[in-house]
Amino acid sequence: MGLSTFAFTVCFAVWTIFAIIGIKIKSELGLNDTQFGLLVGTPILTGSLVRLFLGVWTDQYGGRITFPLTMLASAASTFLLSYAHTYPLMLLAALGLGLAGGGFAVGVAYVSKWYPQEKQGSALGFFGMGNVGAAVTKFVAPWVMVAFGWEAVAQIWAGSLALMAVLFFLFAQDDPELAARKRTGIKAQSLKEQLEPLHNEQVWRFSLYYFFVFGAFVALALWLPKYLIGVYGVDVKVAGMLAATFSLSASIFRAYGGVLADRYGARRIMYATFGVSMLCLFMLSYPATDYVVHGIKGDIHFATSMSLVPFVITIFVLGFFMSLGKAAVYKHIPVYYPSHVGSVGGLVGLVGGLGGFILPIVFGAVSDLTGIWTSCFMVLFALVAIALAWMHLAIRQMEQKAAGIDTRSLPEFPEMASLHDAERHSQHAAGTKLLTEWKPEDPDFWEAVGNRIARRNLLISIPALLLAFSVWMVWSVVVAKLPLIGFDYTTDQLFWLAALPGLSGATFRIFYSFMIPIFGGRLWTTLSTASLLIPAFGIGYAVQNPETPYVIFLVLALLCGFGGGNFASSMSNIGFFFPKAQKGNALALNAGLGNLGVSVMQYVVPLVITAGVFGALGGEAQTAKDGGQLWLQNAGFIWVPFIIASTLLAWFGMNDIADAKASFAEQSVIFQRKHNWLMCWLYTGTFGSFIGFSAGLPLLAKSQFPDVNVLKYVFLGPLVGAISRAATGWLSDRWGGARVTFWVFLGMMLGVVGVIHFLDAKDFTGFLGMFIFMFFVTGVGNASTFQMIPNIMRLEVPRLMPELNAAQRTRQAEKESAAIVGFTSAIAAYGAFFIPKSFGSAIAITGTPHAALYGFLAFYASCAALTWWAYTRRGGLLHDIERGLVTAPTTTPIRSTGA
Repeated sequence: MGLSTFAFTVCFAVWTIFAIIGIKIKSELGLNDTQFGLLVGTPILTGSLVRLFLGVWTDQYGGRITFPLTMLASAASTFLLSYAHTYPLMLLAALGLGLAGGGFAVGVAYVSKWYPQEKQGSALGFFGMGNVGAAVTKFVAPWVMVAFGWEAVAQIWAGSLALMAVLFFLFAQDDPELAARKRTGIKAQSLKEQLEPLHNEQVWRFSLYYFFVFGAFVALALWLPKYLIGVYGVDVKVAGMLAATFSLSASIFRAYGGVLADRYGARRIMYATFGVSMLCLFMLSYPATDYVVHGIKGDIHFATSMSLVPFVITIFVLGFFMSLGKAAVYKHIPVYYPSHVGSVGGLVGLVGGLGGFILPIVFGAVSDLTGIWTSCFMVLFALVAIALAWMHLAIRQMEQKAAGIDTRSLPEFPEMASLHDAERHSQHAAGTKLLTEWKPEDPDFWEAVGNRIARRNLLISIPALLLAFSVWMVWSVVVAKLPLIGFDYTTDQLFWLAALPGLSGATFRIFYSFMIPIFGGRLWTTLSTASLLIPAFGIGYAVQNPETPYVIFLVLALLCGFGGGNFASSMSNIGFFFPKAQKGNALALNAGLGNLGVSVMQYVVPLVITAGVFGALGGEAQTAKDGGQLWLQNAGFIWVPFIIASTLLAWFGMNDIADAKASFAEQSVIFQRKHNWLMCWLYTGTFGSFIGFSAGLPLLAKSQFPDVNVLKYVFLGPLVGAISRAATGWLSDRWGGARVTFWVFLGMMLGVVGVIHFLDAKDFTGFLGMFIFMFFVTGVGNASTFQMIPNIMRLEVPRLMPELNAAQRTRQAEKESAAIVGFTSAIAAYGAFFIPKSFGSAIAITGTPHAALYGFLAFYASCAALTWWAYTRRGGLLHDIERGLVTAPTTTPIRSTGA
């Protein structure tokens, strides 16, 4: 192991030599970026193409012979390179030099034969640390080149490689498999037999993974010195050392990646690798940009860029996770293909190595075509997104096919590790992430196993949803402070900012409703929670400069809609975990406590913006017009650590249910149900009012009572509304949801009349009191409207689908009820847009919000009339049931789940 790793380190140092000497050669020969990329990539091409055959030959003839011959051939070409002084001759020498890269396939096939399956991840990870040779070249070669010239670098590196070849041949031994073949006289597999597994799609999928984790590593190792010189103006020695931080992190942690793959499974490590890499590459992709906006009062200038220190930190993190991914990919191969490690490992290494050849050329071509330095990171972002999507869809398909199958009949493959965990831990231990059997209606299962797992997922889901609502509604507070720190926006513009998150959030909900069956609850909760970082960081940076264009704020307001969309997927996910008898309460807790995020945000943000919570990291304070200081950026930054923590909790603590699936076609029948559309109207009157008033009240109160510090009090409304939802569900159980809903809308009408009265009287206390009353009433209405839905569908399904038997009718009614709950919540969320926008438009046109309030009064009157006519009058659909004149439908009502 030690000898092989050291040999591979020397091979890798030679293989990446052009990352340093190529810069000098480019200058001497006057090469353009595309020519430079071809020169740098040519050794990578050779080292990649020979990997397949070197891996096969290692299986046939042993690594003790194949490895030294490979190193000697490469050493000869490297030495001859020092005598080449034309571009074609250098390309020819580079072809032979690249044989050093083929040493990886030799080492993988050789080393894997010495270790049992359960330790091969660690063994191959340790061997893969030889990638650190790239860092050795970047650290040492610049100094040698400056002192003695690039020719000396080639000669010294060639001599070191030749010496290593001799040492390896003298001290290495035949692997146990080859030694056994020699003793018994058994022939090695033929070339045809060795290449047999290569027709499997899975092998090519592994190759794509390695194309990114290794190919992109090699490409960046070669490209970064040039990038650092061009972007940050450092000299070649500094560029080499800084680029080495990436090579080091992408190499020395490979052994740790192998240990993690053995301990936690290669699949989890690959998810972490692709997820973090996407985040890092997204940040690296954004080019340094100077903005000039031609404003009304003149040009507005501002800029965005990543300075050197954050860049080095980001590429270090990227390299760390790429190193974990490299080990995780090769954890799969000896397990899936124990008799074909050489050929399969060689092909995977070949494709990965081709990435190191192709990508520098692509980087150069894209750089020449676009003229944008960060275009290389844009290419890698697209690549890792494709790899992650293919991996996840393949694994989800495999899990769904394996659901219900006796896992003892399945091989112990890394991608099936979670399935075997479920079998080994028949009681569904806490560490099992994929639940292949989930029977919440079985009392014994629920008592022994299900209750604990379901409640853990609920406890993780609640804070994630609370943060989602906090980010969704954060503009309702931020817009009230923007004028104080120099943002000269009209009242209508400010109301647009408060309203747009509602528009995008409601739209996202429609799509988020269908994400859980596709991605799985655990992954989607992780991704959707992590997505909140984008608007949180964006707001934190944007509000620090009064010259930030208004359009940037509009985009950030729309991105805050990620938080609004999270509700639909969160409710869908939690609904799968609980039995019918507890589903209503679980959803009530998830939605009700999640909705508290609005109140928490409106209480916390006014406090944190008055102090430098994050010190120098959070930026400087802004001077308000009244002479005080505000750190308005904290309105975004304050959520970042909690979002990160919640994201990690979701990934490491939540579970997926293998058979939690329902097609869009199965649910789309609700669009033919008239009561679906009637309930959308009514629920918009309750929850639409709750979320709309939450978004619009701070700015409305500030505009109407400018002398009052309204942000101290407005959080009380959403707080009361969230609590009343969970606390008043018994009213609907006792009197009937339709009757309660009717009185709710009468109360809403009374509240609107009261608000108008106290606005005219300029009485803030009465104004706030009436809004708190309306928030309380909306909470009652959220519970009562959702209580109506299952009862309506239990009555309607037998009429609409008489061909179904009793059991089928019950299942159909429950399925349609769940779909209607999700769809009505999406439609009602548009209230978060229309209510603030109505206030803003009314004030802009008439000077007061009265026109909007009269419109709300008419809307609530229509809701009351609709509830009475369709449901509560004599002859209405729910009249007899709610008065006990007929037997109520035998279903568990969904109570107080409105959000």
